[in-house]
Amino acid sequence: MQDTAKYLIHAKLSADGVIERSDVVGAVFGQTEGLLGDEMDLRDLQDSSKVGRIDVSVETEGGQSFGDVTIASSLDKVETAILAASLETISRVGPCQARIEVTNIEDVRAAKRRIVVQRAKELLANSFEETVLTSDELHEEVRESVRAGEMHEYEGYPAGPNVDDGDAIVVVEGRADVARLLEFGVKNAVAVEGTNVPDAVAELTKERTTTAFLDGDRGGQLILRELGQVGDVDFVAFAPEGESVEELQRGELLAALREKTPYEVYERARQAGDPESAREVATGGSSHVRSEATDSSSAADGEAPPLRDEARSDAADADDEPASAARGDGSTADTSATASADGGAAAVAEPSLVDQVEAAAEPETEAEPTEAAPTLTQHVREVVGENAGTVRLLDDELETLTEAPADDAYETVDGSDGAHALVLDGELDQRTLDAAADRDLQHAVARSTGEFVKQPATPHVRPVEGFLD
Repeated sequence: MQDTAKYLIHAKLSADGVIERSDVVGAVFGQTEGLLGDEMDLRDLQDSSKVGRIDVSVETEGGQSFGDVTIASSLDKVETAILAASLETISRVGPCQARIEVTNIEDVRAAKRRIVVQRAKELLANSFEETVLTSDELHEEVRESVRAGEMHEYEGYPAGPNVDDGDAIVVVEGRADVARLLEFGVKNAVAVEGTNVPDAVAELTKERTTTAFLDGDRGGQLILRELGQVGDVDFVAFAPEGESVEELQRGELLAALREKTPYEVYERARQAGDPESAREVATGGSSHVRSEATDSSSAADGEAPPLRDEARSDAADADDEPASAARGDGSTADTSATASADGGAAAVAEPSLVDQVEAAAEPETEAEPTEAAPTLTQHVREVVGENAGTVRLLDDELETLTEAPADDAYETVDGSDGAHALVLDGELDQRTLDAAADRDLQHAVARSTGEFVKQPATPHVRPVEGFLD
């Protein structure tokens, strides 16, 4: 009957004595019999399914009884109103004086319409996603498919297709890193597969211009130290602190390669301070060093400035162009292609070696701690703890909108605007739940719940106990 009912009659019951549910039901049938004529006899209406069962909840306190009466009706508005008015003629329940007052007649179809509207909004927001690619997206998708190469092997280790014949390589930690670089068009990467650098990769670094591109953790630093001992590293690049190469997005990955730092700069920073400072130098550096800085730093150590071929862009292999390095007879003409989105090359001047080391030594400014956003669990514990016996309404940021005694829950919800959640240290009854649904609340947490005749789709009702475990 509840599924086909059009209206719900809600009434409040009070009696001067102790009564039970069966007493109320008997009084309703007995004292309304013949009152409205044969066509409106309550028993006949129930037999013909025009009126549903009589739902009664009764509580006894201090020698008096209080309760709620709910009757479902599929009659029209006029007949339903007459039937509701007849309930107020009941003056006794069992042996006690009693009063029944109809509080409201609810249109069930209105509640269903609210559910339909809410669900339609969700479907409209989630079920009509735009699936047509723009022309730029189509071009980019085709371009990515051309850039991405197939995974190869070099001496049994994962590598890009251009490692065998290219004159520059990128050394990474594992197969997933090689796959990530291939996805973005860098085809000259080779993996060491762990912290133990294989002899084949170590020998390869001595023949090629080598960039070590490692994870932003202690493992990446350890691999670099071993690679520097057994191989020949020209440039260093790290993923951001706490992240790995395989997790980087396109822009982050290419930016890290573009800002790679000469290995000599990293080593000087590591020897001057701790490994963490050196990693910061490598993360914040660029792909070039001025020849004046190289000359001055080498002269300071009593060494002649080294003559080294500089690396072409790691992404230039995507276009299969031969990599070349500019060589000088007295000083290095340091240029290096940047790994950009289209595989192009660009040369950028580096700050001096001294500037980079000093910048790494400067203390970082500590970020001010931000206050953690409140959670629904925190509000529940406050309402049932230090603020016991209250009702609290929260906005969509879970900030407190208003707080009132639990006995005023219905009035508080009914008069609210913009509330998102309800926390109640008391019983959530049908009336308060309906008011919450009318105000589009999404969550309701209560210490206990009454017997619901119907429960709307929202708010989602949950008990307090689930937040206190």
